Amino acid sequence: MAAKKRKNEPKKQMMNQIKKDPVFELCDVVREVAFAIHRYHGPGHLEKIYENALTNRLRKLGHKVESQKPMQVRDEDGTLLGDFFADLVVDDFLILELKAVRAIVSEHVAQLLGYMRSSSQEHGLLLNFGASRFFIKKFILSESLAEL
Repeated sequence: MAAKKRKNEPKKQMMNQIKKDPVFELCDVVREVAFAIHRYHGPGHLEKIYENALTNRLRKLGHKVESQKPMQVRDEDGTLLGDFFADLVVDDFLILELKAVRAIVSEHVAQLLGYMRSSSQEHGLLLNFGASRFFIKKFILSESLAEL
């Protein structure tokens, strides 16, 4: 049994030495903060309450947070089609789409993915504070997927 533990120790040490990508570190921070907000406030508030709480707590941790950030939607030839408002954009590269609903449905996912494509943002998080169980899911759009 002891030999088995020693066999895994170098692997653990190597994993601890590998630095996480900054976007994944940021996602970890957002997840922990959002979970703490859900635990404290619980479900039942309007989305704006959770948006304000996340903005407040992430800024206290030193992150740049833009609330209801207007972002342009352009057609393939560059023509401006209009704007959408991202619930939160953190550190200029992570879109947060917040919900306060009973359950996440496919339209919520499509909304976030559309925002990510339109703004050329590669990373997004979909969070739901409205259910008794907190929900968060990360989405990544790579260039090859964005062309589909």
